[in-house]
Amino acid sequence: MTNKIPTISESEWEVLKVLWQKAPRTANEIISSLPVETNWKPKTVRTLLDRLTNKKVIGVNKDQRVYTFYPLFSQNECQRAKTESFVKRFYDGTLKSMLVQFIQDEDLSEDDIKELRSILDKKQVKE
Repeated sequence: MTNKIPTISESEWEVLKVLWQKAPRTANEIISSLPVETNWKPKTVRTLLDRLTNKKVIGVNKDQRVYTFYPLFSQNECQRAKTESFVKRFYDGTLKSMLVQFIQDEDLSEDDIKELRSILDKKQVKE
């Protein structure tokens, strides 16, 4: 999909995760599939569904007696947009700065390092 993905709040993200697992789903199915720790009232979830619908992040099937919802963007598309937004806000759009900080701050296993090295080697060959 080529449309720009709007900003998605953390709460809206939780609803989307349910729809990425399985869609289409009714509002009640979404409510029952949310993690227990969210502890949101049904009205809250319906408000989140309305927001996502208005943002055109999810679609609504109104042909049936009970409306069903489905995502208009894949999880990968939304993750990519969220990552780009994060890098832009906290690292002035420089991915390298973020990667260097994570690599220096995190404890990486030998396997992690090998995997990262392999990814970088493949990237270098492509360019």
